Amino acid sequence: MHSQFSEHLLPLLQKITTESEWVWLQSISHMDTKELMTAIVKAPRFLSKTLIQLPSKSENLIPSIPGFQVMNWDLVRLSRVWFLSHFVSLPKDEFVKSIETLFDTAELNELIALYSALPLLPYPNLWLARATDAVRSNMGSVFDAIAISNPYPFHHFPELAWNQLVLKTIFNEKPISLIYGLGNRRNQELSLSIIDYAKERWAASRKVPFQVWYLVSPFLRTEDLSLVEKLLNSKHEEEVIAASLLLFESNHNEAKDLLRKYPKYEIEIQKGNLNWSNLYV
Repeated sequence: MHSQFSEHLLPLLQKITTESEWVWLQSISHMDTKELMTAIVKAPRFLSKTLIQLPSKSENLIPSIPGFQVMNWDLVRLSRVWFLSHFVSLPKDEFVKSIETLFDTAELNELIALYSALPLLPYPNLWLARATDAVRSNMGSVFDAIAISNPYPFHHFPELAWNQLVLKTIFNEKPISLIYGLGNRRNQELSLSIIDYAKERWAASRKVPFQVWYLVSPFLRTEDLSLVEKLLNSKHEEEVIAASLLLFESNHNEAKDLLRKYPKYEIEIQKGNLNWSNLYV
């Protein structure tokens, strides 16, 4: 079995495997579907958990799937995804049955590989219920597999499920900058949820992650300006920068007036020296 995706992953696998690991991986070319499913389960017996480090995090490992990243995966996870990429050549009924069986019988790390492989699998809408279940999962590593550096949600999640993914990422104190396509799927409902979240956090005397204001930026309302002014008076520079960016990007005249009242970072923002990426370090 063969797929275009498996060929993209093969050079990296060869680079990071030992001789004996490479020999075992090569043996899958002679396996039928059932044997390949068994190999996915048995992979930890033959492979180490060597961590994958790439020269550039932004490198597109598979050019036809922007955002697909394997940075900080281990060899077992990558190998399982590589195995899964071989299933795509199967007839649809056999393919779907095989993937569903793997999902139904998977242990934790196998689940992580399955969710990681979703961008590579055909019939993406068939896996939507599985993917949204992962967002609701209490297993943090399963949630990370679908939420962090995974382009599947960006392309296939409806707005409600997308917003739940982003909000849970925030609640779990994960970096939202690692959600693929975040900027292109900002939306009014998500912005309102962030405003409510901020109010609740502040009412409980808790901090609000300054990065989340990026999600509000295109949808800033006049009634939210008092919250922004609270940020502008913060002792934390990042919050002041976030507030300044919010106001700079807003189309409201009142927002422009407020920015002129607090002009500390306006010139640097105008010059392009300050933007949201400065807050994601």
